[in-house]
Amino acid sequence: MADKSAIEWTEATWNPTTGCDRVSPGCDNCYALTLSRRLKAMGNTKYQTDGDPRTSGPGFGVATHPDALNIPYSWKRPRVVFVNSMSDLFHARVPVAFIRDVFKVMEETPHHTYQVLTKRARRLTRIAHTLPWPANVWMGVSVESTGQYDRITDLAKVPAAVRFLSCEPLLGPLPDLPLTGIDWVIAGGESGVGARPVSPDWIRDVRDQCVAGRTPFFFKQWGGIRAKSGGRELDGHIWDEMPEARPLRAI
Repeated sequence: MADKSAIEWTEATWNPTTGCDRVSPGCDNCYALTLSRRLKAMGNTKYQTDGDPRTSGPGFGVATHPDALNIPYSWKRPRVVFVNSMSDLFHARVPVAFIRDVFKVMEETPHHTYQVLTKRARRLTRIAHTLPWPANVWMGVSVESTGQYDRITDLAKVPAAVRFLSCEPLLGPLPDLPLTGIDWVIAGGESGVGARPVSPDWIRDVRDQCVAGRTPFFFKQWGGIRAKSGGRELDGHIWDEMPEARPLRAI
C-alpha cells in the first residue's frame, strides 16, 4: 500500500492481494515482479510466498491479505486508488469470496474512486454478476497488442460506471480499436531494463482514434530504462484527460 503513488493516472495504491504470473507478452518485463524480488530481499512479509510451479513463465506467489482490507476506511481524504498494483484481483488463485470482500470495501468507501485493472478479463465476466458495481469503481483491462482485443469484448459486458483500457506497455499498433462503451484509454511505452521501444506512430494512432471517438486519452510515458526518461509530451502536448463517471449500466 502507498498513500501516494508516482503513477501519473492515480493518487494511491492498495494491495489486498499480491503476486501474479505471465499471461501475455505485456508481462515479459513485469515491474511488479522486479519490485517484489527487491521487497522480498528486504524482508517484506507480503512477498515471501514462493511462486507456483504449475504456472507458465516467471511470477511471484499469489497471496491474499485480509488485514489490508481495512486500509481504505482509514483514509479520510478522498483518493483515486489503483487496486492491486502488485497483483491481479481476478487471478485464478484469488478466491471469489475475497474478490467480493474487496468490492464490499470499495462499496462502503464511496468517497474514494477505485481503478481496478486486469488481464484476466474472462474470469471477470464470469463473476461480474455476483459483485456490486458502485459508481466509484472503474474497471479496466490491459491491451498491449491486437492479440488482446478479446479482453475489450469481455470488458464491454461488465456494468462498471467507467470502463477503461490500459495500452501499456504498447507493443504494436492498435488499428480499429473497439472503443464503443469504453470511457477512457491510457497508453504508454515500456520502462525498465530490456524495455521494448514504442513507435510514436502507434501512440498517435491510438490518440487519433480516441479524439475521433471522443474518448478521453491519457498518455503516460514514452518509457525507456527509466520510466520518466522520455517524458510525457506527444506532439508538444501533455495528454492527461480523465473520464467522467457515468450512470451505472445494467448487467
